[in-house]
Amino acid sequence: MRIALAGAGAFGEKHLDGLQKIDGVEIVSVISRRAEQAAEVAKKYGAKHSSTELEEALSRDDVDAVILCTPTQMHSAQAIACMDAGKHVQVEIPLADSLIDCQAVFDKQQETGLTCMVGHTRRFNPSHQYVHNRITAGEFNIQQMDVQTYFFRRRNINAKGEPRSWTDHLLWHHAAHTVDLFAYQAGPIVKANALEGPHHPELGIAMDMSIQLKSASGAICTLSLSFNNDGPLGTFFRYIGDTATYIARYDDLVTGKDETIDVSTVDVSMNGIELQDREFIAAIRDGREPHSSVAQVFDCYRVLHDLEQQFS
Repeated sequence: MRIALAGAGAFGEKHLDGLQKIDGVEIVSVISRRAEQAAEVAKKYGAKHSSTELEEALSRDDVDAVILCTPTQMHSAQAIACMDAGKHVQVEIPLADSLIDCQAVFDKQQETGLTCMVGHTRRFNPSHQYVHNRITAGEFNIQQMDVQTYFFRRRNINAKGEPRSWTDHLLWHHAAHTVDLFAYQAGPIVKANALEGPHHPELGIAMDMSIQLKSASGAICTLSLSFNNDGPLGTFFRYIGDTATYIARYDDLVTGKDETIDVSTVDVSMNGIELQDREFIAAIRDGREPHSSVAQVFDCYRVLHDLEQQFS
């Protein structure tokens, strides 16, 4: 499986690290906004080609699939370009920042039949897989999820602390993780409410947000998000259910009494990004729909769209 990666920033390298652990995968091309960064990352991961232009990778007959870790605003057009070129594509979360653009990608996937997967990593983290396995076994039912997504980003920087060429978004990016995960764990979302705090004077985005969700099963979710939080960073998930309470943070899982749960044997890796990439490669090889395909996660973006309308 011959892969091109576009967007050689913080998350791009996470994907490249994961791809190196998958048998039969060759990293062929690295695309970045800056030529020197593309060349440097290509050399590091043994890619034979680097460029600032995605079109160069798409024109190569030795590229089977593309992983997009580019700015959110470029995802839709680039995903469509990949499929128009006959390439399978994985789009880092979020798929886009508007429902219209999400619909366009979905329509193109339906037209071409190519693999189009979205990087909803929480579905792959072993901690959340453990909870999902208990739900599907009929051993646990969610009553409430309480989620905190907190960062300190009063400047436009990425996860490495480097300047960004684009502006991140609490709703279309960070809330997307939890909206999709809640529906995945508790069933389709039937009600959604949202409030946003003051907008940053320079970034032009809300720096704080509060979201309430209700699923068809009756379960509820409360999600608090902030770019203003100067304290413990990341996302904390509390699952309150009928038979247990679980607290998850990335790949760690404990009970409500802070008892550690070993999730090291849930999957072949503890790295959610690697597991995500393994699914992408396996789905292409098997000719099947991938877990977190654009079709499977599409309803998440409908909910985000509905929430956004409440801000206007």
